[in-house]
This record gives sequence, C-alpha cells and structure tokens, in this order.
Amino acid sequence: MGKLYMGFDAGTQSVKVAVYDENFSLVASHALPTQIDYPQPGWVQMDVDNYLDNCVECMRLVVEDLRSLGRDPAEVAAIMGDGIICGIVGIDENARPITPYINYLDSRTMPDVEALNAKKLDIWGRETGNPEASPMFPAMFARWFLKNSPAFVEKGVKFVHNAPYILMNLAGLKAEDAFIDWGAMSGWGLGFDVKAKRWSKAQLDILGIDEKYMPRILKPWDIVGGLCDAFAEKTGLAAGTPILAGAGDTMQSMLGSGVFEAGQGVDVAGTCAMFCVSTNGIIPELSKPGMGLIFNSGTLPDTYFYWGTVRTGGLALRWFKDNVALKPGESAYYGQLSEGAAKVPAGSNGVLFLPYLTGGSGDEKNASGCFLNMTMDDDQYVMWRAVLEGIGYDYMGVADQYRGAGVPLNRITVTEGGSRDELWNQIKANMLDAEVIRYRNAGGAVLTNCVFGAWATGSINDVKAALARVIEENGRYAPDAELSKRYRALYESRTTLVKHDLREAFDRLVAMRER
Repeated sequence: MGKLYMGFDAGTQSVKVAVYDENFSLVASHALPTQIDYPQPGWVQMDVDNYLDNCVECMRLVVEDLRSLGRDPAEVAAIMGDGIICGIVGIDENARPITPYINYLDSRTMPDVEALNAKKLDIWGRETGNPEASPMFPAMFARWFLKNSPAFVEKGVKFVHNAPYILMNLAGLKAEDAFIDWGAMSGWGLGFDVKAKRWSKAQLDILGIDEKYMPRILKPWDIVGGLCDAFAEKTGLAAGTPILAGAGDTMQSMLGSGVFEAGQGVDVAGTCAMFCVSTNGIIPELSKPGMGLIFNSGTLPDTYFYWGTVRTGGLALRWFKDNVALKPGESAYYGQLSEGAAKVPAGSNGVLFLPYLTGGSGDEKNASGCFLNMTMDDDQYVMWRAVLEGIGYDYMGVADQYRGAGVPLNRITVTEGGSRDELWNQIKANMLDAEVIRYRNAGGAVLTNCVFGAWATGSINDVKAALARVIEENGRYAPDAELSKRYRALYESRTTLVKHDLREAFDRLVAMRER
C-alpha cells in the first residue's frame, strides 16, 4: 500500500510516536506522560529508561493501530526521533544508565556556573556563540557528574541525550557507538565549535571533561543501524528497519514551522517556553555576556538560531492545572481555564504571576514562583490569565533584545502544544506587538522527523519542498494596538518590581527555604 514513516518526540512531559504515509498524512499516533522527580529544591531529574519504555509502548500501540487499519508494520521504512537538547545521562559500556537524566529544568550547577563565568573567558562566545555558562547546559551537568557521581567516575563511558539513548537502544548499539547529531551537539552550550561542528579540545580541557566521554557527531539523517530483534519483538515492527541519528526538538519544531531562512521568529510553546529567531550565524550583539540567550546550529547545514527561554513556561501551565486547579490528567481543562480567562481584562486585574518555579537566572537567580497582588475577588481564571501573561512578560524581554540587534519581529510563528490555545496566541500577539501565525501541524517536530526519514531512505529528494507542501496555516492573530501599549506599561512596572524592588525579598525567601 506504500511506505510509512515513524517519528517520535521525547519531550519533557511526554513521549509522542506517530506514523505518517507517503503523502505525510497522519496514520496513527500515541503519547504517554513522563515522570519527573524533584529530589530537593532546585533539582529536577528523570529516569532515562522512562523515555525508552514510553517510546516502545507507544510504538507498540501505533503498530496495533496500523494493523487495525489493514496496514502492514513492515511498510514502516524508517524511524527517526527528536529529543531535548539541554539534557544528558551517563551510561556504562553496555549503554545502561548509571546516573539520573538531568535537563534544563535543573539548577544544581548554579554555583559552578557562577564560578566559571567569573573567569570571563572569550573562547565560549567565539567558538559557540554562547558567551557564558548556564545552569541549562549539559556541559555543566557533565562537570557535576564527574565531581559527584562515583558510579560514573568508576564505570561511565559516554554522556548521551535522551533521543540518542532511545535510538541506540532500538538499534542494539553499545556505548562505544554512542552518537549525537550536530544540532543537538550545540545544545551542550559549551565544549564545541559551532561552525566546524566538532568538539573543541581547548574548551573541553577548560571544562575538565575528557573527550572520550563525548559521543561521535553525526548528521541528523545518517542511518545508525537497524531495529534490533529484541525491540522488533516488543514493538511489532520489522527487524532491520532503518534508524536515523535523530535531531533536537527545537530544531525540528522550527523546520516544522516553515523556518527555512534567516530573520524569522518562532515561539516553541512547549514545556520550556522558547522564543527563537533564525540567523545566518553568530550576531555579536546577541552573543554578549549578560544577554541570557542561547545560540544553536539547526538541523540543516548553515542554519543557526538564538533562543531565549522561560524554563518553566509550559511546565508552569501544567503545574497550575494539576496542583492549583486540581485537574491532573485532564488535558481538556486547559480549554476551560482559557475560556474563563478570556473574560478577564488584559493585565489580570493587577494580579501578577512570576513563573520561576525552578528558580531564576542571571541577576534574578534567586527569584521564585509566586502570585502577587491578589484579592478576594480573584479566582482561578484570573490566576490562569496571570500565568499566561507572566510567561509573556519574559517573552517581551527577549523580543526587545532581538529588535535591539536589528532583527525584525513583525511576524512570529507559534508551534508545539501551547499553540493550540486561542487565548494564549492572542495574548502573545498583543504583548509582543506582532502578528502571530499558527500552522495546522502545531506539533510539527514528529512530522518533520518523518519527512527526514523519507529523505534519508531516498523516497524524496528535497526536504524543504516536502515540508513546505505539508505546512498549512490555520490561525492568524493580529495585535491590538491599545492592548500592546497597556502591556508595555505593565511590563515596565513589572521589570522594576522584579529586578529592583523584590531582589532583597527573594534573597530572604531563599534563605528561609534553606533553613
């Protein structure tokens, strides 16, 4: 009946698996939530096998759906996945995990980050586009493991990301065959040459990380092997199905949003809210210390982008629904919250939410999550709008940096789960004073993976053209000039409050938490 392509997205909150046909129409999909642990304040970690198990189970369920539709699972011609670029796990020689999986939500490396940044080394910005270390960077997690994980020091062989961990297990590879694609490599933040797309010995020496622990660097569409017998049996897929090296989630989301050229803005509205802009390379004004931006290379050659983050952006939405509204496992309740919040005026009646549930960064490193200025008249809908706007204010700060460097942001594409929310999209348009565009494939990373699967196996010869054919606009949100002015005034007041008025209070609150 024709070829099929399987893709997965190993995100922070869930693993998604889908199969698309030759026309890149969705045939079947399944998703399962992940388990996140918070062992102590500022620490966020996971079991990387939770990713593997969820992915395999979703694959099995998708295969069942294929069979029910009369499709032969052997028609799946390739498997490609994407995962988190700022997160690693240490593995032994048999590719088994011997450390927790730590990602960008974790803040345990902050003291080390501050000590490293105090050296003011210019090699970081020159070779990576990232002038400073960040607690989000895998390079800092690796340093932490080398200092604090006796198991890794004794038996550790490689550091790997979550998607390559899944892919190498599916292919039955050992640690010596560990890999990373050149885009996800740039997610390390430090330790690599972004233009040469290789590890930097000079940087790794400064970091104290032996290059022997680093995986080999591949192109995302390189085939690393075939599905091994053990996982063929568990999933129902054909043994030997080609497995690609995979890519970073942000990189694939940008491609799936039609970002093929420089100068385009994208809001990746996932767990870590990321506001990205595509460039032709390093922009010195955006790669200065104190900017708080991260520079990465894209999936395709000669593609680059900056991104600013609200680390708990999407996670804050889940936290509110699950722990404040007390609706865990009820995804539909997001819609009810936004329906009620749409009736709340812009500015949330003066209620302010600070989305720093896993800590702040930079000058606001001690900032914590909180609601401010509430009265007895405020309900969960006011609070929900305040959460959306609280994330939006951090977006405004990032947008100001891009515009200050000469990057126009008149049109911004939204993607991933948050893009499905009509209110959220309109709030962003108003706060950013820019037209917001949404495409039908709002979670476009998985579809993008399938397009690459077709490309790698020779079924198509132009990946950009194939993506352009399947991307279909299904939402456009114009800014309201008066509301944009109102949000600008509120942003200025909020900035003064967070950066100046509350700084001492945050320091005291941190001390109280540590007693």
